Amino acid sequence: MKRGGLILATTVDQAFIEFLKDKVNLDPNITTKARSSRDNLIENIKGFSGDDDFFTTYNDRILKFGSFAKKTKIRELDDIDMMFCLSADGRTYTELTDGFEINGVQADKDNSLCIDDTYKLNSTKVINRFISKLEELNDYKKSDMKKNHEAATLQLKSYTWNFDIVPCFYTTSDIYLIPDGKGNWKKTDPRIDADNVSTINQKHKGKVLNVIRLTKYWNRYNSTVTITSYLLETMILNYYNNLIESENYWVDLEFKNVLQYLSNEILNDVADPKGIQGNINLFSIDDRLKISKKAKDCYDKACEASTSELTDKDQESAINKWGEILGDEFPKYEE
Repeated sequence: MKRGGLILATTVDQAFIEFLKDKVNLDPNITTKARSSRDNLIENIKGFSGDDDFFTTYNDRILKFGSFAKKTKIRELDDIDMMFCLSADGRTYTELTDGFEINGVQADKDNSLCIDDTYKLNSTKVINRFISKLEELNDYKKSDMKKNHEAATLQLKSYTWNFDIVPCFYTTSDIYLIPDGKGNWKKTDPRIDADNVSTINQKHKGKVLNVIRLTKYWNRYNSTVTITSYLLETMILNYYNNLIESENYWVDLEFKNVLQYLSNEILNDVADPKGIQGNINLFSIDDRLKISKKAKDCYDKACEASTSELTDKDQESAINKWGEILGDEFPKYEE
């Protein structure tokens, strides 16, 4: 229930249902429009395929990845990721100690896409070629290089979200090569991440996605040091992967347990689930301790909220305590 812009609730369960629907999860109408705009952009880029100044696209290997594709994105929708696969067309790759080189073809040399005085395909120049081609499209406002130099970012005229477009090549060893931000290439495979989310969510009766999104909201708005989205997702998935399935799932209690898990596990290294990057917890010891303390403090408050609700039967106190954890947007108790 809403009154004067406030969300009101009489029970903790109702409060979390309304909070997830109105403040955390993406608006279903926005999701539908975003998917349509993404698919339209894919078709537009496919239209460049075979142009003299572009590549032939490998349409069967185009990947929709990232939080939006995995359904772990929270509102407001700000970006949508995609990996746009290009056909090798005679190009080969060489593995180096710190990444990969792609050996280009004459067309790459002719199009000034190689590292100077070589036939090595320069990933930064490939992104810039995407940017110049995207600027030919009428429905889009601006294209630019992403700050990490690993993608082209495209702004739309009609909507608030951007697209991050990562050019890539698919290899015979079943991996993808993407820009490394320095002109060469690195390997990745976001299919592993997508499979992990889907498998673990299904194992726990489809309840994990809401917990991930709720924790992301807490992380964004109520943390002294913000945990990177991919690290946070990985840690929550690790927690549920090692957890026996339950008969009942209550999102508030699940979130409480995740806070306890995070308070301990953020202190440790976290392995890349793809087996590519090694440790992905790059926080300093000082920042790890700050995150741990914040998660532990919120866990303690969550325990108080649960006691108020389940033992004391005091819905008002419980809702108020959850509001201390999740901020002013959390529903208020209705008398």
